[in-house]
Amino acid sequence: MDTIFALATAQGRAGVAVIRISGPDAFKVASALIADVPSPREAGLRRVRDHDGSIIDEALVLSFAGPASFTGEDVVELHLHGSPAIVSAVLTRLSDLDARLAEPGEFTRRALENDKMDLLQVEALGDLISAETEAQRKQAMRGYDGAFTSRIETWRSDLIRAAALIEATIDFADEDVPVDVSPEVMDLLKGVQQELTAELHGFRAAERVRSGFEVAIVGPPNAGKSTLLNALARRDAAITSHHAGTTRDVIEVRMDLNGLPVTLLDTAGLRETEDEVEAEGVARAMARAATADLRVFLTEEPDRIGLAPEPDDIILAPKGDLRTDAAATVSGKTGLGVDQLVERLTAVLSSRAADAGLATQERHRVALASAAQGIGAALEKVSHGPDLYDIAAEDIRSTTRSLAVLIGRVDVEHLLDEVFSSFCLGK
Repeated sequence: MDTIFALATAQGRAGVAVIRISGPDAFKVASALIADVPSPREAGLRRVRDHDGSIIDEALVLSFAGPASFTGEDVVELHLHGSPAIVSAVLTRLSDLDARLAEPGEFTRRALENDKMDLLQVEALGDLISAETEAQRKQAMRGYDGAFTSRIETWRSDLIRAAALIEATIDFADEDVPVDVSPEVMDLLKGVQQELTAELHGFRAAERVRSGFEVAIVGPPNAGKSTLLNALARRDAAITSHHAGTTRDVIEVRMDLNGLPVTLLDTAGLRETEDEVEAEGVARAMARAATADLRVFLTEEPDRIGLAPEPDDIILAPKGDLRTDAAATVSGKTGLGVDQLVERLTAVLSSRAADAGLATQERHRVALASAAQGIGAALEKVSHGPDLYDIAAEDIRSTTRSLAVLIGRVDVEHLLDEVFSSFCLGK
């Protein structure tokens, strides 16, 4: 492979900037800038020089000999002072040598190709880099640490055992084999099926932890929805007015709710109207509220606005600062009941997040659903006895391949460009 390089830290002025070099000629390329490259797995303070011998910077230099590196190749890292001018000068110097600028995600892609991580860990690393809340960080770290891979390997091991038992029975069909393998095969398949079903059940919550829960504030016009949104967001994210119908489109605000990523949706007041623009806003509000994970109703009569509350939805009387006749009320204007609302939202969403599985992306769900379907087909055929064992064995092998694709071992070339397109140059 080519030797590649890239800035591994963010663009712009910073205290430290890290430039990573990886490939078969990493040490050779680094030696053109540094007179004495540190020995592998050692660090040293070195002067980085330009082609004419002038000093560009003094850097901390780290060396890693493959395969004991992130990419599995020889790697040299230059920890420079984070001046844009210094970074530009070093990158320009490297481009004149026997190396090229890395493509987005190329360092991680090489780690995958060199068996330093699998595809699930690659995806989890992308999520880890993008994590904005504590819940997202923890979830991504579980995937990066190999928890999902370990579980899949256990399933594959059980399936391989089940297929081996069936195939042994097929191979010795003409001989006197007294042992009936069907009970053990059924136990193995049912065990995997049960765990797959549980993982699929936790997909929705895991996907929401990754992408964020949606909480829609709904109610009739002039109920104080935008004021409540501003109070929850602690900034003026939405325009407020005493005139009904001010909000025409759905306004979104991202926030961290006790470590959970949440998008608050301020929607148009739900009512019948002849105003074409307002009517479109009401239609959008209804659509977004219907698909939200949770709804906060600012009305005492939720059934009259055309949207039925679901079990976990929160119903509050609006404008609590102007009334004394409702126990469950809130006021975004004065803050009355806002803390209690946050506590209720946190409790409901935390309860849902507790059910999150390890599968976080649609690709994972599709592969798990395919595997569960294959196991179901195999169970049915095994239950009919040895006459269908050969077809059952093929169903089990197909299921094993579905799980192998999930890890990234087979037939995933078409996925890689999409997976790595979201990575930065230095990763």
